[in-house]
Amino acid sequence: MIAVIFVCAGVFFLLMGAIGLLRFPDFYTRMHAAGKSDTLGSLLVFTGLAFYGGVDLNAVKILIIALFIFVTSPTATHAMASAALKNKMPLWEKGGESQ
Repeated sequence: MIAVIFVCAGVFFLLMGAIGLLRFPDFYTRMHAAGKSDTLGSLLVFTGLAFYGGVDLNAVKILIIALFIFVTSPTATHAMASAALKNKMPLWEKGGESQ
């Protein structure tokens, strides 16, 4: 039951990240949606899979993969956003403020 909860929560966050990629207006907000939700979603899915498999070598391998994603995904997102800022990728100009 715990594994199902973790996997369902992970799929929810992955779905929200995909919706954020479609809905947000510019590169930077899309990067934020993808970086945060995909990291959390994949960690939850992998943790659920490790719980489902029980305590064995495969669960350890899955948790090592989750740790690798936990370290590399935010780092890669930051590097891409930094490169976009350095290359002067424009920000979204239209704000939500009333005029």
